[in-house]
Amino acid sequence: MRDLPPTAMLRAFEVTTRHATFTSASEELHITQSAVSHQLKNLEEMWGLQLFQRGKTLSLTPAGAALAPIIREFFTNLEATLADLKAQKGKIRLKVSTTYSFALKWLLPRLPGLSKQHPELLITLETTDKAIRFSDGEPDVAIRIGHGNYPALHSEFMFREQVFPVASPDLLKRFGTPHEPAELLRYPLLTRDGADVVPKWESWFKHAGLGISALKENVRFADTNMTIEAALLGQGIALARSGHVESEIANGSLIKLFDVSFSSPIAYYFVCPKGTESQPHVVSFRDWLLAESAEAQHRYQ
Repeated sequence: MRDLPPTAMLRAFEVTTRHATFTSASEELHITQSAVSHQLKNLEEMWGLQLFQRGKTLSLTPAGAALAPIIREFFTNLEATLADLKAQKGKIRLKVSTTYSFALKWLLPRLPGLSKQHPELLITLETTDKAIRFSDGEPDVAIRIGHGNYPALHSEFMFREQVFPVASPDLLKRFGTPHEPAELLRYPLLTRDGADVVPKWESWFKHAGLGISALKENVRFADTNMTIEAALLGQGIALARSGHVESEIANGSLIKLFDVSFSSPIAYYFVCPKGTESQPHVVSFRDWLLAESAEAQHRYQ
């Protein structure tokens, strides 16, 4: 740290690396040519390094070329951080926890609307599937999927999704479009292994009036987003929750098959520690979230 020079010297060096002469560098810095030359000479003496080859035009020495990108990055980061801090001035930070798939597919696309409605809110997203105890350093509020049983916490119902099969246009071109639910048995069926919250093909077939208790040769994934991505790539038909494929159905990259769907046995809930639900910034976020949820619930029915 003893070898760090004044910022003015570093700035003179950074600017001069982008110019061919001290004169042109001085014009950008709004100081005299001799002042620029003096600052750089002092910098070279302080570091014991020659930074420029002087002649009709300036060129960097190997030492100068090694230092130039580091010092340029320093000023770039400093300016960006200062701009970010100024933009945050007067805003209220709200730390929101939810699952990765929900954040990616449902919440993130809607956040610009929140910013327009409540520019004072600065949302920080944390994604995890783990239980939240809202201790120090943990999120202020959470969005969780389950059965609504959250003891000692304030919780409010958001919406319940519909579950239905989806396929890419490319897969339907290769295999043909199924006209009856039973025809899906000749297609590669994509599903996610794991928890009770995962949609099950057996439940969908039962809802469609087919008594199929087990399916063979399903292609299984460990992650919801991987399952949807595989469907987008035409690798099979996925059983999807409506909130995870909104944009894909809207842009035609996935096609909903049949009108047969069933309500997910689980739902999304807004959760926070009791007492904090009345805090103004939490109220603003919660009211916006529940309004978006009501619209989604209507669309999914």
